[in-house]
Amino acid sequence: MFPDGFTPNSSHEFLNLLPLTCLSINAFDYNCHVDLIKLLQQEGKLHRLRKARQKMSELFPLTEEIWLDWLKDEIRLTEDESDREKVYELFERAVKDYVCPEIWLEYVQYSIGGMGAQGGIERVRSIFERALTAVGLHMTKGASIWEAYREFEILLNAQLERIHTLFRRQLAVPLMDMEGTYAEYADWADDGVPETVTHQYRRALQQLEKCKPVEEALLVSEPPKLAEYQAYIDFEMKEGDPARVQIIFERALAENCLVPDLWFKYTTYLDRQLKIKDLVLSAHERAVRNCPWTMGLWKSYLLALERHGADHQTVTDVFEKALNAGFIQATDYVEIWQSNLGYLRRRVDFKWSRELDELRAAFARSLDYLKQDVEERFSESGDLSCTIMQVWARIEALHCKNMQKARELWDSIMTKGNAKYANMWLEYYNLERSYGDAAHCRKALHRAVQCTSDYPEHVCDVLLNFERVEGSLEDWDAAVQKTETKLNRVNEQRVAEKEALLTRQEEEKAEHRRKAKADKKAQKKSQKANRTGDKRKAEDEYEEEWGEDEELPSKRLRGEEGFGSTATEELMETESGLFGRRAPPPRKSEPPGFHKNQQGLSEAPRQPQDMSKEQRKDEDSVFVSNLAFNLEDPEGKLRTFFQGCGTVQQVRPVFTVKGAFRGYCYVQFEDRLAVAEALKLDRQEVDGRPIYVSPCVDKNKNPDFKVFKYKTAVEQHKIFISGLPYSCTKETLEDLCKQHGTVKAIRLITNRSGKPKGLAYVEYENEAQASQAVLKMDGTMLENFTLSVAISNPPSRKMEDKAAPSRILGAAMMRQPQGARGKGRTQISLLPRSLYRQSDPDAKAENGTISAPHATVTDGVHGGPGTASLDTQTKSLSNEDFARMLLKK
Repeated sequence: MFPDGFTPNSSHEFLNLLPLTCLSINAFDYNCHVDLIKLLQQEGKLHRLRKARQKMSELFPLTEEIWLDWLKDEIRLTEDESDREKVYELFERAVKDYVCPEIWLEYVQYSIGGMGAQGGIERVRSIFERALTAVGLHMTKGASIWEAYREFEILLNAQLERIHTLFRRQLAVPLMDMEGTYAEYADWADDGVPETVTHQYRRALQQLEKCKPVEEALLVSEPPKLAEYQAYIDFEMKEGDPARVQIIFERALAENCLVPDLWFKYTTYLDRQLKIKDLVLSAHERAVRNCPWTMGLWKSYLLALERHGADHQTVTDVFEKALNAGFIQATDYVEIWQSNLGYLRRRVDFKWSRELDELRAAFARSLDYLKQDVEERFSESGDLSCTIMQVWARIEALHCKNMQKARELWDSIMTKGNAKYANMWLEYYNLERSYGDAAHCRKALHRAVQCTSDYPEHVCDVLLNFERVEGSLEDWDAAVQKTETKLNRVNEQRVAEKEALLTRQEEEKAEHRRKAKADKKAQKKSQKANRTGDKRKAEDEYEEEWGEDEELPSKRLRGEEGFGSTATEELMETESGLFGRRAPPPRKSEPPGFHKNQQGLSEAPRQPQDMSKEQRKDEDSVFVSNLAFNLEDPEGKLRTFFQGCGTVQQVRPVFTVKGAFRGYCYVQFEDRLAVAEALKLDRQEVDGRPIYVSPCVDKNKNPDFKVFKYKTAVEQHKIFISGLPYSCTKETLEDLCKQHGTVKAIRLITNRSGKPKGLAYVEYENEAQASQAVLKMDGTMLENFTLSVAISNPPSRKMEDKAAPSRILGAAMMRQPQGARGKGRTQISLLPRSLYRQSDPDAKAENGTISAPHATVTDGVHGGPGTASLDTQTKSLSNEDFARMLLKK
């Protein structure tokens, strides 16, 4: 029942066996390995602890902490020289995982303890030299290795020249606190510091000053420090010292070993710059051990092995490990197979059959592997275009002169769903054109014309051009007849599809209109049923205390004369960032018991209030807006919604004169502390609609209080989608968007009645995912609707001054004075031309009559609302006078 044959004797031992049980299920669970090692350390079971560490090191690189604990435990158990050799081997494994100054320092100190053996001193010096090569340039920790090396030589009473050399080498390297080393050398040297050493020291000191800004930025930053390390790497690469570039890469990887991009940059630098075999291959091996799921690292490793002349068995073993690494995409397996097949093709001498047979067997195995193993895991082979088979067919045609095999492969390619693509047929045609004959070219093109569905015109042109060059008159006639038949059939199909699409869109629009009409009818019926009591009850106290509807921010944006539109208000409430909020209306002084409606008429509140005006306190209340107009029982639902914040004293929803809910209300608590908890519920959903919870502040007393919260800057991590079908749900949109990244939030835009507008905002985890979504989704189809996708950039909105004209109406409207009812839509003057003001007061009209002196008559188009203003001294005109003017008598 338990792994390794262990039987727990207590509950404590049972808990210790839990990681073992997890590892028996999944041996690649990194955290279970770490937990098991910690538990065995606490138990002190060194034998089982050694086995656990050994097993983990075979699968993963170990951290510096785990290695140091393991090494110290093994050092304590060392009894004879054979045990020391095992510890030496363990140190060699440890220094290969990561470049860690602490492990190297422990290594040299341990080697000093064994220098009594034959050749021990030289071995210690060799380890010291390797340590200096590995970490001697480490700006903050490298000095410890130099100092240990000098102390070792001084302890041996070595030749003075050897100690002088160590001082000189160290002073030529920019390290922290190198001033102290220089002072120590000056005290130690009898003849003072040589001029050449001083010159090297000053150069190193200058280099240290240049490195200090990036080094200090690294020291003060928080893990994982990727940006700081990248800046440091860029700095060292500009400086151009390969050894220093290498050490900063190693320092970055020691803290960010699971970042594939960092390993890519490091191995690429080593491949192109240093090109040292042992160093390059070691880095590639460490890269795939740390990030085995990254196909690109395995691909680079295989190329590096081939580039440095590794034997065939080594390359094969690495490739087999790559197949078992567990890639996250089916296409990764296709690429790793392509890399291996390219390597096998390059080593084939086509004059000999042995390597060629191995290559053909590898191609066949790759196709079986993709069909069985990969399709079983990913439900697809990952090679939809059959690129591996295409390469195989071209190798057979080019190198083996075996067109029969190439044609068989292409027949298999076409049967896998590729016959409808023109580019696939043209690829096959080009192969036949290069290595086959005219008969097979003609046969391929005729099949292409028959099967192609994406670009049939292009395939038809290729066939006709081929027959112009190669064919007889009969071949030309057959080609023309075949292409005409195909194109006519395609055109008929396209027309039918277009008509079907238009019909479907019209049906959807009609269905949407029917639904909207039914919803509106049901809403009116519901409002009528809920309307009880006298509509003109004493609502004066309600509106006097909580403000008038005509003072709402949305109406102020539209202007007081009524020339705005509901769409403007909807845009303010639904489409700005996380959507702007309604502000609490300011208090106004009205006669007790009445308030004004939208037409300026007084009306009574919908229902009497059970709380006196003095009991209402803004500091104990919150303002709730953006509620659905058709929300049933808003008072009861909001009491339930806010009950977790504290005791709700009163909920005051606001209704129109006809009893329709206005979509906002006031919630008052018994305890002021409950207000803070209520504000935390801002933007939570009630009946599927986000509500806005704001502080209740009298704007008359606090005019500078900011209520609206929306973003007007570009939101790089969000996208804006338009053109959505009205039937699109949040789940459908999430399934569509999550293919391009991690979706954090989705907001479907609705109008004030909760009906969809075909718009949405989608928030991704970062900017890169949002940009990828824009590239992939823009212009795509969803339920026969074409989507438009862009980075979210909400328009700037400002609260206008109450007396200022609305910016929505444009500059032309601003220059026109408005009448009591505003500008008419047609803007056509209804005033007779005879009443227009004449340019000359004494001028005669066309009919010879004299215009009224000093008369100023303007219409709505020429600067006024269409009224006449006559001078008081002008003689008043009768109805007959006006009639004659109209008839120009």
